[in-house]
Amino acid sequence: MPSVQILDGGLGTSLEDKYGVHFTSTNTPLWASHLLVSDPATLQACQRDFVDAGADVLLTATYQVSPEGFARTKTTEFPDGIPRSAVPRFLETAIHVAEQAASSHGKIALSLGPYGACMIPGQEYSGEYDAEHDSEEALYQWHLSRLRLFRDAAGGDLLSRVQYVAFETLPRLDEVRAVRRAAWDAGVTAPVWISCVFPREDECLPDGSSVEEVVDAAVAPMRGGVVPWGIGVNCTKIQKLSGLVEKFGTCIRQVIVAGHILTAPALVLYPDGTNGEVYNTTTQAWEKRETTDTREQTDRQPWETQLEQVVNDASTKGHFESFLIGGCCKASHQDIKRLREKFQ
Repeated sequence: MPSVQILDGGLGTSLEDKYGVHFTSTNTPLWASHLLVSDPATLQACQRDFVDAGADVLLTATYQVSPEGFARTKTTEFPDGIPRSAVPRFLETAIHVAEQAASSHGKIALSLGPYGACMIPGQEYSGEYDAEHDSEEALYQWHLSRLRLFRDAAGGDLLSRVQYVAFETLPRLDEVRAVRRAAWDAGVTAPVWISCVFPREDECLPDGSSVEEVVDAAVAPMRGGVVPWGIGVNCTKIQKLSGLVEKFGTCIRQVIVAGHILTAPALVLYPDGTNGEVYNTTTQAWEKRETTDTREQTDRQPWETQLEQVVNDASTKGHFESFLIGGCCKASHQDIKRLREKFQ
């Protein structure tokens, strides 16, 4: 059996579906991170569901954290928005809540979404950023600034309290390079993983970059850039994983043969738990859409069975020795429990 760690599932959608929390870009611009401000107890209960389901790694509720998002968040204490100076205490809450939920049963990963996840409406599925953030250098500066918020909070020990740092749902090649540089310059010492999103009909990033380009940007030697512990795919339809993983494996083997890295990184996979639904950033709702993807139309195997097969196939081919797997949007704690049972 391959070496597998189980990640948690979709935090925001679980808060919506089980706990009745409602998010909008106007009232809750931080999305799931809003509960750091409004209701940490409910957040902890939701995260604890995933731990009880068997998750080994728990992502913090910080995916959409940004100074801009806090500035747009109005509370009784901060009627004009939460200022940057007040942000560190909420970041500490995020780590504390995750630690309490995990107890002694799991590891904590700092969740950091792309710049596009903090735009209104979100652009992590398109990669179409505003002019001020439309370059590698600008994205590097933005990610570095956010990392420094964590580095400097709580007396400088927040980053030391997480076991992983996760850069998630990256839609652009320049942002892959940018986060490697930002993590290096912020002094991140925890293992880093980089996962990208593949929402197109083909197997390219939203910006048109190929898997080969993604792998090169993620793991090729870079002066002043971290070497990621893991790379992979998140927030992507599970039917696409098999083809994507095949390409990731081939590209990793080529990089090893070329001598750029000595061993393969962990393969990180946490696809959507959706059943044909797509999130509409305009209506801010999950909508069922018609698709021409025959894989999605014909494959009716349970979500956890499909993910198990992808992992076993990748392990058999020998491209990867270590896996971190879980779910993204709409993957519930029950989905994670069934996935856990596949890898007992």
